[in-house]
Amino acid sequence: MSVISRPIKLISGLLSDNGLTKKAYLNALTVMLDYGASVAVTFLITPLMLAGLGNYLFGMWQVLNRMVGYITPASGRPGFALKATLANQQASTDYAQKRRYVGSTLLIWVIFLPLLIGVGAVVSWYVPYWVHAPANYVWIVRLAAAVLSANLVIDALASVPQVTLQGENLGYKRMGMSVVMVFVGGGFYWLALSLHLGLVGISAAVFCSTLATGLFYLKVVGSYVPWFGVEKPYPEETRQMLRLSWWFMGWNLVTSLLLVSDVVVLGVLQSVESVTNYTLTKYVPENLIGVIVIVVMGIIPGLGKIVGTGDHGKAIRVRNEINSFIWLAGTALGASIVLWNRTFLGLWVGVDHYAGTLPNLLVVIAALQLALIRSDGNVIDLTLRMSQKVLLGLISVVVSVGAASLMVGYFDAGIVGLCLGIMGGRLIISIGYPLLIGKFLGTTLAVQLKGAIRPALVTALLFAAAAGLDRVLSSSAGSVIHGWILFIVAAGITGLLMLGVSFYAGLSAEQRDGMVRRIRSAMSVAQSS
Repeated sequence: MSVISRPIKLISGLLSDNGLTKKAYLNALTVMLDYGASVAVTFLITPLMLAGLGNYLFGMWQVLNRMVGYITPASGRPGFALKATLANQQASTDYAQKRRYVGSTLLIWVIFLPLLIGVGAVVSWYVPYWVHAPANYVWIVRLAAAVLSANLVIDALASVPQVTLQGENLGYKRMGMSVVMVFVGGGFYWLALSLHLGLVGISAAVFCSTLATGLFYLKVVGSYVPWFGVEKPYPEETRQMLRLSWWFMGWNLVTSLLLVSDVVVLGVLQSVESVTNYTLTKYVPENLIGVIVIVVMGIIPGLGKIVGTGDHGKAIRVRNEINSFIWLAGTALGASIVLWNRTFLGLWVGVDHYAGTLPNLLVVIAALQLALIRSDGNVIDLTLRMSQKVLLGLISVVVSVGAASLMVGYFDAGIVGLCLGIMGGRLIISIGYPLLIGKFLGTTLAVQLKGAIRPALVTALLFAAAAGLDRVLSSSAGSVIHGWILFIVAAGITGLLMLGVSFYAGLSAEQRDGMVRRIRSAMSVAQSS
């Protein structure tokens, strides 16, 4: 075999879709490409937004975007129920039933539409008062919120083709073109900023991006899911989907509160300006560690087929591999971020937007905690047993928001208090979700905790060392790191070093062997494809 043909065959094999494992890798690669494009667009657009809007309006956009996000559960989230149902029944060839599931999804969207519009109208009208907007910004904020609310209406419908692909474990079929759609969305942002359309224009850019993406996925699903279509659902199937949608609606409320309450609490109880520094400081940890979550979400539908067939032993092994991957990548990336985030912000938007070493450290820990929570939450989705998950989540977010509000509003602890309050409340589901999974799959919490002790100690040591080095280097980093090339080299070397230390110090020999076998298996299948 020639030098040229060997890599061509390898790439061709990697891009083929033979088997569940290969599909999982392809899905992971696809979501990584999409998320990487999203991070790149945000990286390019954020300085333009900061310059075009200023500190106050930039912070207002962050708060407004999150606050309107609270409306999302009012859509009923039928797409989530459709995705989980299709993932659980991938082996089924009853395509008429699957089309009825799509019909049920559309019917549920119609049922919830008046509620979504009503809640959106109320929030849009009152949000300027909740965020204490100056008089000259009241109608601007209202209009921006109204456009974002309309975007939620469209998104609930436009997401149906996308979740169908994901539920059928065919998310990778959009590979490449979906990256283009991300940059098209960034183009809408750029156009709004170039025309100086402010908050309302940026909201309109989000709306246009959602509409264009929905049309794109409609074309993709038509090409790769032959059965896709709509049939009149049976009443019992609609009731089944509606019951599941109610729980997914509750979970979406929990997710919204988990993901955006920090910005809202800080903006309402401290100041909109403080949100600017907080969101910029957490940009890197939120996005890089978010990559891990996105990759896992791409792999999870494959696990759904395993759960659906009742092979709990294999499901436990796959879940353990997923958690090991999250921990390994999260620890290596997290330690690097703790060390280099100050320098990154100095090169990107100015070091004066860095919130500080301790807030930076806590933001990274919170991001890693959330990645593990969301992974286990996705595993529970595949069991279609949502009630306990949602109830535990609601308790957790109530405690999180309450504790964070107390720390910020009463004790005036700022970002540090915010992070401590949020993470403290999340401990309820950090423990509760593994308990639920263990009960379903047949593994005890004690076994899970025993396996977590060693990785947790390694994470603590690496994060503490990185935070200490950040303080040492803070006085000289500006004179040592002069540009992006040197920064990328330094951060890359740090990341590889942290990855090696985490791999050998935090994982057991069995876990390391399992990861190596998984990689070799993927490469072997690729070469033989």
